Amino acid sequence: MLTKELDYDLPEESIAQFPIERRDHSRLLVYDRVSGETRHSFFHELPDLIPAETSFFRNDVSVLKARLMGIRPSGGNTECLLLRPENTTSNTWSCLLKPGAKTEKAGRFSLPGEYAAIVQGKNPSGEYLVRFDLENDDSVDALAKRIGAMPLPPYIRRPTDNSDDERYQTVYSNPKSCTGVAAPTAGLHFTPELLDDLQRRGHPIHDLTLSVGVGTFRPIDTERIADHPMGSETYELSPEIKASLRETGSCRLAVGTTTVRAIEDYLGQGEDSDLEQATIRETKLFIQPPRDFRGVDLLLTNFHLPRSTLLCLVAAFLSPGEKNGLSILKELYSDALAMDYRFYSYGDAMLIL
Repeated sequence: MLTKELDYDLPEESIAQFPIERRDHSRLLVYDRVSGETRHSFFHELPDLIPAETSFFRNDVSVLKARLMGIRPSGGNTECLLLRPENTTSNTWSCLLKPGAKTEKAGRFSLPGEYAAIVQGKNPSGEYLVRFDLENDDSVDALAKRIGAMPLPPYIRRPTDNSDDERYQTVYSNPKSCTGVAAPTAGLHFTPELLDDLQRRGHPIHDLTLSVGVGTFRPIDTERIADHPMGSETYELSPEIKASLRETGSCRLAVGTTTVRAIEDYLGQGEDSDLEQATIRETKLFIQPPRDFRGVDLLLTNFHLPRSTLLCLVAAFLSPGEKNGLSILKELYSDALAMDYRFYSYGDAMLIL
C-alpha cells in the first residue's frame, strides 16, 4: 500500500482546539461492520450501544508534563520534550529539542535555579541524548511534574493552559504510570459516572499500561507504508489482565489504538510460560491492512491524522483480514466531516462494532 493512499482533506476548523465542556457529551459515530450501518450518537449513550457483558480494556498510562523550557548560552530559547529515560542514575533522557540544530551546536541549555542540561549527541531518528543536572529535584520526572507543561500535539495551535493538566489526562490515569508523552485520547471521553454506569450494567473494566511514545504519532514518510520504521513502546500487563485476555467467549472492547497494540502484541507472542507474573515488553508492532485480530472485538477510537500509523490500525480493524478497510474508513471520515464532527485529540469519537 502506498502512503499517499492515507491522505484525506481536513478543514482547519475541524481540528478541535479545546475539549468539549463535559467529557462524555462528545459525539460518537457508530459503525456496524456486519450490517455496514452508520449511526450518530453521543458518548454518554455508549452503555446502550454495546453487547451485554462486554469487557472493557483500557490504557491507564498517565501523561508526563514532558515539555520543558530552557535558555541557550546565546540567550535563545530551547523547548525540550522528554521522551524516555536512558540512565536514571545520571538523569539522562532521550529528548526532542526545538530548535534542534542550534541547541546541539550550543551543547547546553538551562533554566536558572532549576536545571542545567548537556546535549550529548543525536541519534538517526532525530532524538537527542540529554543529561540534566538538577538543583531542586532528585529526578527529571519530579522536575517535569513540578515545572513542566503538558505535551499537547502541534495541531493544537494555542498555548497550554492549566485546564489541560486535567483534561489531557483520562479520569482513570494511574499517577504511578506517568510515562506517556501523549494521552490515550479515546479514553478522554469517559467520566466517573459513565464508568460506574458501565460496571453496574455488568461490563468488567481492565487496566493495562502502554507508555505512549512519539513514534506512534510520527507521520509515515516512506513511499510505501510497509517500509515505515515503527517506534517502540513499552507495555505492562498484570497477571489478572493476562488471564482475562486468554479467556474465551467474552466480547472485548479496546479503548483506543494503544490498547489494541498492547493486546495484539501480547497475544501474538504465543503461549505465556508464566501467567503468575506481570509481563513487561517493548513492542514495535505495526498494525496495517490486511490483518486479523486475536484479542479485540470492538474498538473505541478518535479520528486520526492523515499518513499516520493509527489510521492504518483503524483501517485494518474495519475489515479484518481484508484490504478494503481504508476505503471504508475514508467514507466514514467523509460522513463525519459532513456532520461537523471534531477531529483529533480533543475531538469526537468512533465506535466500531
